[in-house]
Amino acid sequence: MKAPKAKQIHKEIITHEHKRIDPYFWMNERDHKDVIAYINAENQYAAAYFEDTQSTQDNILKEFESNIDPNDKGAPFFMNGNWYQRENLAEKDYSIFYKIKDQQKFLFLDENERALNQSYYDLASWQNSPDNALLAMSEDYVGRRNYQISFRKNKDNSFLDETIESTDGSVEWSNDNNYVFYVKKDPETLREYAVYRHKIGTASREDVCVFEEKDERFYVFISKSKNKEFIQINLFSSTTSETHLIDANEPLNNPKVFIKREQNHLYEMDTIDGASIVLSNKNAPNNFLYKINNQQPQEKEITLEHNEDVLLEEFSVFKNHLVVIAREKGLRKLIVINLNSKLSKEINMQEDCYSLGLFVNEDFNSSTLYYSYNSLTTPAKVYALNMDNFKEELHYQKKVPNSNFDEKNYTSQRTWAIANDGEKVAISIVKRKDVDEEKAPLLLYAYGSYGITIPTNFSAYRLSLLDRGFVFAIAHIRGSKYLGENWYQNGKFLKKKNTFTDYINCAEHLIRNKFCRENGLYGQGGSAGGMLMGAVANMAPYLFKGIIAQVPFVDVVTTMLDESIPLTVGEFEEWGNPKEEDYYQYMLSYSPYDNVKSMHYPSMFVSTGYHDSQVQYWEPLKWIAKLRELNTDENTLIFDCNMDAGHSGGSGRSTERKEIAKNYGYLIKEEGLM
Repeated sequence: MKAPKAKQIHKEIITHEHKRIDPYFWMNERDHKDVIAYINAENQYAAAYFEDTQSTQDNILKEFESNIDPNDKGAPFFMNGNWYQRENLAEKDYSIFYKIKDQQKFLFLDENERALNQSYYDLASWQNSPDNALLAMSEDYVGRRNYQISFRKNKDNSFLDETIESTDGSVEWSNDNNYVFYVKKDPETLREYAVYRHKIGTASREDVCVFEEKDERFYVFISKSKNKEFIQINLFSSTTSETHLIDANEPLNNPKVFIKREQNHLYEMDTIDGASIVLSNKNAPNNFLYKINNQQPQEKEITLEHNEDVLLEEFSVFKNHLVVIAREKGLRKLIVINLNSKLSKEINMQEDCYSLGLFVNEDFNSSTLYYSYNSLTTPAKVYALNMDNFKEELHYQKKVPNSNFDEKNYTSQRTWAIANDGEKVAISIVKRKDVDEEKAPLLLYAYGSYGITIPTNFSAYRLSLLDRGFVFAIAHIRGSKYLGENWYQNGKFLKKKNTFTDYINCAEHLIRNKFCRENGLYGQGGSAGGMLMGAVANMAPYLFKGIIAQVPFVDVVTTMLDESIPLTVGEFEEWGNPKEEDYYQYMLSYSPYDNVKSMHYPSMFVSTGYHDSQVQYWEPLKWIAKLRELNTDENTLIFDCNMDAGHSGGSGRSTERKEIAKNYGYLIKEEGLM
């Protein structure tokens, strides 16, 4: 089938007296018949490409069914005085939640009923009222992350005749069960900007705005202190934060600021009896932790000092204990502190490629900590740790039902590439032990933005690649916080290109040191990681046999100049503001769409969702059209747009599996392994 060719209508864009010509700007017009026709043509071309991979994809889907329990259960968790457990049933696409009592389980919430006859469904959150009489549910039926809140009577599962539209999905109850607080989203930019109070039994038009943030750099989210004392209104940008508190026992009171915002000061807080715990980066890039008496907030009691080599990432409070997740040399550890004795204990794992995190720990009065652990070779486990005597037991273990699976057949390791400026960049690698790396293809995944560190998790899906002889690797490049706050700061603003060159250096390291076949390297990234894929395709196309770019942010300059697009203004503190000429010129020098040129490109599979609220569909659509126009070889260029999906892809586990199987089908076809 002949590849689609998009029409060109030259659009002149002048910024700082610099002129750009965008021949595909017309694709920005959502729902226009010409746009839909071109998307359909691309989708038909993609369908033709994938036609001969269908049996391979079907086999992969069967492997998923073999490697993932069709009746998968999550770890039991305790919330609001009750135990719950998430389960999936083989014939169902969405999760079911059960309440557990006296070792018996009772149906509590079935997402499948809510998703019936819907092409898309996402349950963002659910929160019981303090007396467990009502359930607040936040749901999205489109994929734009615009959630509707509904209320269910738990006694008979009937719904109240009141809903709340255009929210971010979070909801918190007052302690008297009469009010909920939620966050409104701007209808145009989708920014979370205001907190409203809703009285149960009234229409949403009567809801009261209790807080509005007018500075468009800031987003708003709400939470509740773990001891249930306060509703927390949290404001954040990439560089600055602020928290306001409402007494959860006095929901009609106005919010009060905890620590007034100060540019470049990021903090998080929670309360314990008569005091607050604060994680702050003030004069401490990797954060320090302190305790203050709520009656004398000017006096600080340092709990954990700032350490240039240890990043304090998050914490959780209990009545008598404090738990901190810290990252040292790229690896996470737990620090458990007894608030009475001040004694502390560290929990470390003896591996290089593992993931460690907090599980659900909602019981403030508990002395048991639930934490999760898995690695590139080990399926997920949840441990219950007694924080008084440090005895622990296995609370839950996810198993691979396939009788042929043995984690001893796989091996992982960490290697370090040398960046252009001499920095060492970590790469986590997993493969089957019987695979000869020198002859193997390798898929190199990375993200590298917003300080997000990609966890080195086990994936049952990934077994289908590993068992076919692929090596899988994660590059922990700058822009993440793998090596602390400075690792992030040196991969943003006017240092963003470090992210791209780090990834290229990792690719070169893997090839040079024979972790894969020389002509067998594939790249993968999504969203800002998709921007990474576009940038390295322009900078070093010769390194890659193929690239998977998912919902890629590739039209950086044009998007960042349009403040009506969701997220743009808030993104200035990540990328810079192109209305300032220094940032404009720097962004222009790496923006993937603007730097497509006439040359050989590697094979690419680009995917997106038509309803994506984070990266608009037209960015990858324009990009693929420009690549088709200027590419000088015959390598595959495939674009696939899911018309029922958002930024996270389609909904339901069958859709998720099909999308992953399609990615694998692309790799297997390009590698000639069908």
